[in-house]
This record gives sequence, C-alpha cells and structure tokens, in this order.
Amino acid sequence: MKEVRGRRVKGYRIAGLLGMAILLASSVTAYAGELALGDPRAMTFPSVEFSPPEPERVVLENGMVVYLLEDHELPLVSVTVTMRTGSWLDPIDKIGLASITGAVMRTGGGGGLSAEQVDAELEQFAGDVSIGIGRQSGSASLDVLSKDVPRGLEILAGLLRRPAFEPARVELAKLQALEGIRRRQDNPGSIVGREFTKVLYGADHPSARESSLESITRITRDDLIKFHRETVHPNGMFVGVTGDFKRADMLAALRHVFGDWQKGRVPELRIPDVSEASIAQPVVRFVNKDTSQTHLRIGHLSIKEQDPDYVALAIANDILGGSSFRSRLFNDVRTKRGLAYSVGSRLNTGTHDQGIWLMRAETKLTSTKEVIERFVANIERMRAEPVTDAELAEAKEAYVNSFVFSFASPSAIVSRLVELEYDGLPKDFLQQLRAKVVALTKEEVQAAAKRHLRPDRLKIIAVGSGEALPKALATFGEVKEIKLSPEG
Repeated sequence: MKEVRGRRVKGYRIAGLLGMAILLASSVTAYAGELALGDPRAMTFPSVEFSPPEPERVVLENGMVVYLLEDHELPLVSVTVTMRTGSWLDPIDKIGLASITGAVMRTGGGGGLSAEQVDAELEQFAGDVSIGIGRQSGSASLDVLSKDVPRGLEILAGLLRRPAFEPARVELAKLQALEGIRRRQDNPGSIVGREFTKVLYGADHPSARESSLESITRITRDDLIKFHRETVHPNGMFVGVTGDFKRADMLAALRHVFGDWQKGRVPELRIPDVSEASIAQPVVRFVNKDTSQTHLRIGHLSIKEQDPDYVALAIANDILGGSSFRSRLFNDVRTKRGLAYSVGSRLNTGTHDQGIWLMRAETKLTSTKEVIERFVANIERMRAEPVTDAELAEAKEAYVNSFVFSFASPSAIVSRLVELEYDGLPKDFLQQLRAKVVALTKEEVQAAAKRHLRPDRLKIIAVGSGEALPKALATFGEVKEIKLSPEG
C-alpha cells in the first residue's frame, strides 16, 4: 500500500489486479506463440508452483511478536510494526483522534529528540520512518541501511514508546485535518463512496463514521497522550524484519530498544454487526451536485472472509465485474452499449467487520436509469444460470497464476504472515484459498451468487446534477436526497 493497514477496507485476498497483470503477460506470450505456433487458444501452460521461504517467529518477553526473514542481496533492512489500536476506539465526540495521534507520533518528536532532531538524524543516514493509525490498526515502518540499524531502531522505538507530541506539531496536524475536511465535498467520487458506506453501516458505525470540524477542534494534546498510553503496548505489536541482518544481532537490537517496555492492557478489536433488518432494507438516495456525470454506487453488505462461501463469491464477483476488461459488466455496459467508461464491481471483505459488495459506474445523466437496469439484469443472470466453462477457467487461472505475487519478496511474505496473525487466521490461509479456487465448480459459484448477490437488498447512491436525477432513480424505489453539510 503502503497505506495504514487499518484505513483500508480490506479487499478480498484473491488478487484481482495482479490477475490482470498475469493475463496481460499471458496475452503477450500468446501473441508470440501465435506467430510461431499458430492459434494461441490451443496453447496450454503448466500451473505456477511456488514454495515461499518460512520466516522465523519469536515472541519477546514482553509479548511483542517478531517475524524474521533474512535477505542478504542488498545492504538494506526493512522493519514494519503493526499495532492493535485504531480509530474504532475514537470517542464519539472526538472522531479523528486516532489518526492525529498516529500522525504526531511521527512528526512531533520522541525518545528525547525534538521533531527537528529526528528528521535531521534520519536525513544523515538516509533512513525513513513512518507511523500512522487507521481504522482497525496502527502501523509503523523503518527502512535503513544495514549498518545503521541500531540507530534507526533507537529512533523508531523512541517515537513509538515515548512520543513527545510537541504542541506546535499537534496544532499543525489538526489544521491539516481541518483543511482536508473542508475540501472533501469537492470530489464527487469521494462523496459517493463516503455516503454509500454511511448508508450501508449507519453514519455512527465505527466502519463509516467520519471526523468533522467540531470533532477535530475538540481534540487536545492530552487526548493524544491518553490515547497512546491506553492503546499502544508491546504485547499488542507485531514486528516484521527483512533484509541484510543476522538473527542473533537483530534480536539483541530489538531487545535493547523494546525489551524493558512493560506489557499493557491491549484493546480487543470488536466491530459490531449491522442489524439484519437494516441490511435487508433497500435504499435509493441521491446527492445533488454540479458534475458532468452521475457517479453511482450500488450494492449491499456482504460476508466476512472466514465465510465458507467466500471463495465462490469472490470468483463470482470477478466474473461479474471485478476483472475489468474480461468481466460481464465491462463488456455489457461499456463495450456493447457504450454507457460508461468506468464500470465494474468489487468485493471488499475483512475478518472484523462485515464485507461490502458493490457495483460502480460513471455515466451520463440521461443513461443513469439504463446503467442501473443493466446492473440488476447482470445480477439476475449470475443468480439464474451457471457461469460458462471459459469464464470459470479464466477466473481460476488468474488467481492461481497471481498467487505467487502474495509472496513476491521477503517483506511481502512477512507482511502476509503478520496480517494473518493479526486477524486470527491460520498462516496457511492463502494456500487454503488457492486450493479451494482450484476445486471450485460452476454450481458452487451460482449457489454463492444466489445467496449473496441480492437485488432485493440493493442500496443505490447517485451523485449528480439536475432535477432529472431523482426521476431516473424513482424506478428502483422511494428516492430521498442526501443534503451535504457545509464544511466550513
């Protein structure tokens, strides 16, 4: 990403974008084969097999979990930290506290150094440190030359353990947050995404709530100190180390900077589920904004990643609209009818909150109604009839061939294991998914589509301009307007 892990709504781990890259590479290979061997459709390729190296897992005396994977190709070391904290812990009247805490942990000095001294030292040896707190977790990283690991770790540990939260840097972070809030009504794509999430979960749900001018203004430096003290503990941390180091030296360095940090009470990540009655209720809403196109989001809450239907539904979504150029939505809405340039579907799932399944498009106001009708028709087709053999084979091949990209580097391998342990999943979870994909049948895909793609539960959100927009939406239910609050 490297986005703060908790900020993202975690997408399904079946790597759709990487699958596209594989398909593109396959197309080039096929073209070369056509020149030399004839029709590329008759060519076959063996499945990619890959056995990634196994990192070592060590638990320090204070409960900190460490994953180690040596790689001596370059004189570089990368350290990542995942922390059991997050904005789901924000007080209801101070939404944004976690995000600002994470930002100022990095920018506000710490470990006995001022903010300027931290930046100056890092600049001297070309080290890079980042810290942030997202919705379901916090993260930190250190990238440094192997010779500078001891000092780099000391700086990182100082910022994590004893952040100074310099008052001027706290105020600067608040000003930056306020400016972001004032600008967030400018982008219709951002508006439709945020309002869609609020309709799905409810505006006050931890997965959808957002900061305001008032909530940011209420936050004080003491709030940051308290949030850090109560939520950042060594026994709630997962540290991944990859690169040019020796095991014994690295463990000694980690114990030197973190070893005397005492355990604390780690918050348990619990995200409440949305009620079944709310999930089942169809909704049609629009935002009146001057824009050249209608921005659409259509979908509903879905399953978690642990659900037995996860693999089948992920492949169904890939065929429907997740695979871009080869998907049904792309070929129907864009290629065949020319109704939208950007169109597709997405399945975002996690282990701690309910997943989201959605379809999206940007289209002319005059074609808004037709695009939604095509979306619904394609859902019904997924439910009514099995996918074709060719569609299933392509979707399965895209995942199987992209599997190696989950383990493309030592840092990727360690990050995957940290993520899985953080979520309470077995370390071979991705391998289990791959095996399920290989064994998947058309009947299982159709059954999952019937259970989890529900036209009767659709939440429809449109952002566009003109009096004709609510009329275009009226076919699909009672239309209500979302009036955006002015942001300063």
